Amino acid sequence: MHVVVIGAGLGGLSAAAHLAGAGHDVTIVEREAMPGGRAGMVIEQGFRLDNGPTVLTMPNLLENAFRACGASMSDHLTIKPVDPMYRAVYADGSTLFVRHGREAMTEEIAGFSGDHDAEAFGRFCDWLAKLYRAEMGSFIDANFDSPLDLLKPWRAGLELVRLGGFGRLGKKVASFFDDERLQRIFSFQSMYAGLAPYEALALYAVITYMDSVEGVFVPEGGMHMMAAGLAEAVEQAGVTIRYEAPVSQIVRFADGSVRGVRLGEAGAEGAELLAADAVVCNPDLPVAYRELLDGVDMPRAAAKGKYSPSCLLWIAGVNGLPPAEATHHNIHFGADWDGSFKALIEDGVRMPDPSILVTLHSLDDRSLAPDGCSSIYVLEPTPNLSGTIDWSRERDRIVGDLQRRTAALGYPTDVVVDRVYDPQDWERMGMEQGTPFALAHTFFQTGPFRPNNVTKQVPGLVFTGSSTLPGVGVPMVLVSGKLAAARVMQYGDASGARHQM
Repeated sequence: MHVVVIGAGLGGLSAAAHLAGAGHDVTIVEREAMPGGRAGMVIEQGFRLDNGPTVLTMPNLLENAFRACGASMSDHLTIKPVDPMYRAVYADGSTLFVRHGREAMTEEIAGFSGDHDAEAFGRFCDWLAKLYRAEMGSFIDANFDSPLDLLKPWRAGLELVRLGGFGRLGKKVASFFDDERLQRIFSFQSMYAGLAPYEALALYAVITYMDSVEGVFVPEGGMHMMAAGLAEAVEQAGVTIRYEAPVSQIVRFADGSVRGVRLGEAGAEGAELLAADAVVCNPDLPVAYRELLDGVDMPRAAAKGKYSPSCLLWIAGVNGLPPAEATHHNIHFGADWDGSFKALIEDGVRMPDPSILVTLHSLDDRSLAPDGCSSIYVLEPTPNLSGTIDWSRERDRIVGDLQRRTAALGYPTDVVVDRVYDPQDWERMGMEQGTPFALAHTFFQTGPFRPNNVTKQVPGLVFTGSSTLPGVGVPMVLVSGKLAAARVMQYGDASGARHQM
């Protein structure tokens, strides 16, 4: 089959790798001049600034994508562990370093909170590992056709019930740790799923497992190199990548099945029809339905669902070096934990005392900034565009607040080059409701309840990315590409069988 993949994001590249490895003819069409999608990069004045995900976990899933197309990841990409994985700075002035490895972290907690919580960390890790094993094969790395599919892996489902996976994450983490500061560092990952710890199901602690147990890694050359390396590998496997080739329409036959994609503006002179037996669509699913699939009904979960909070992101190349105590990833927690989530998610307003993430990629990789300079990545969670902030009026003030706070925390802020991304920018870049974190992972927006990666209305069309199965985050998006490839091959097998009848 000839398969066209729309978008060279990590989901599209993963799908292409698996399809090429299975012997299919694959063409990727990408609107930008480089691969990566949300894992992009600004290259200017000697700086290389990531503007997408900043935390790489579960690198084995990335390695699987390389292996699928017959490549070795080490030939295209070098990754190394980050240690400490995080520096957590609390409003009371205390600091916790999240160390790589159970023994080192146990020792860190003993000095920070005492022996009781240090002993609890081992039990917490054991619980997380069991949770991961119960979820990964049956509920994450799996396609679903209906909610009834949840009943098939019933043993794994019973194990999740036994482990307390359907309770609340905040309460479950608190059952291990007395120190509220530890509760924060081991539950903030629910934000990746678009939920507060007090409302997220405990089963989403699987993100904490990926993060705090398996560890945090970084590619040499920046996070964007994941996409650049994988693009190089799939091209060597025979995939054609056409850059600066925006798609305006997914073209269908009269029976609704995929015919191909229209490059350039639909109806414009010179617009090209690129024929395909199947199409994998990597753009944000609700945006793809609305802009590329005229007359096809959008899934209710995408049209009416709850979307994750967004963020304000400031990336900069600056003169000067960070303070000596800084690490690669630095989380500065505000004082009111639950109140911040209520403001952000329930009230749709800015956190009154924002928690922020400051990532210093150049701290461990001097190739990312000129001598004497630093790259800095500062992220503040914000409401998405369904909130009450008028970004056209409030942007400059909020950005100024964030930059002043960053300087007050001791980071260099003498800007050489920078970019700012607010929810309106994310929307212009093709992200529904102005959030790069897609649909929130409420129970009824997860698994078979999440917008599916196939639709009966358009046979031969398969979706990949964070708005479909299995969900948000680099590991999940890489899995989504694998699942999309499996759907394409299933469709090809069924089409071949029909033609033989």
